[in-house]
Amino acid sequence: MKTLKDIAAVIRSKNAGPYELTLDVIFSDKDVFEAFCQKKIFTKEVIAKLYHIEETDVLSIMEFPPAMAVKATIVRPLASGALGERDVYGAQQHVPLMNLEVDL
Repeated sequence: MKTLKDIAAVIRSKNAGPYELTLDVIFSDKDVFEAFCQKKIFTKEVIAKLYHIEETDVLSIMEFPPAMAVKATIVRPLASGALGERDVYGAQQHVPLMNLEVDL
């Protein structure tokens, strides 16, 4: 079994406004992207478990074929720049995705 970091070209996170994060997975191989999408590996349940959040805090999961990308948007645990928040740009939140086991 492979992990997401083994099959994706890019795994990243970023702010989607001050209250949300977007998680991006971009593939360089069209067949791998299509298999990933067909198997519905990203679900609200999977993202919620990885990030220890409620499924209702997973706002969307979107496949974007022109870029061979899958995006998930989640509610930030703390607003960007809020007292106690440690990643103002949301750029370090992709790590839980990296070791997601993927059966393709």
